[in-house]
Amino acid sequence: MAEPVAAARREAGRVLFARPWRFIAAATAFVGLPAADNIEVAFAGRSNVGKSSLINALTGQGALARTSNTPGRTRQLNFFGADAGLTIVDMPGYGYARAAKKEAASWQRAVFDYFAGRANLRRVYVLVDARRGLKPNDLAALDLLDKAAVSYQIVMTKCDKLKPEALEQTTAATARAVARRPAAHPMVVATSAVTGLGLDTLRGEIAALVGASAAA
Repeated sequence: MAEPVAAARREAGRVLFARPWRFIAAATAFVGLPAADNIEVAFAGRSNVGKSSLINALTGQGALARTSNTPGRTRQLNFFGADAGLTIVDMPGYGYARAAKKEAASWQRAVFDYFAGRANLRRVYVLVDARRGLKPNDLAALDLLDKAAVSYQIVMTKCDKLKPEALEQTTAATARAVARRPAAHPMVVATSAVTGLGLDTLRGEIAALVGASAAA
């Protein structure tokens, strides 16, 4: 991407996320979702990958999304907005089996129904722990998104835990792994909710989606 275009995207992202964000609603089933008034982007990933922390860092509001050191804490679809034509969705983590089977099946079903039936969903950001790379549960989620023809993009989290050379190698390997997937965005974004690495780039990516929808 040419630098002037990238810079314009980053500025659009800064403006978009400078607004005060708020909690809108939570849902545990497709029938309980809020009205599809805005475009939506969703954050998905393995339990404890840092979805809530990344959302808080993006919005600059430390307590917007609920964070926990306990894997599997988010067990519903949580919706956040800022009167900007955009809604952010914090999704339940996958790959954690301690919850009762009936409860786990219920929230996973809500996730799958959301992917397949939410017409205003523009992109799913699949978060992957940079220290661990793509795992079988991640690949299963990508298969689901490909099947549902839902656009998705890989976001590496906790990148401050790796040295620059290791991070570059991991990011490149992840990009190669998704290169041939039909619904995958080719760009992998490396981020850290702690240092702020990559947040301006990710905000710019989301702002571009909002701008494209407004122009359509």
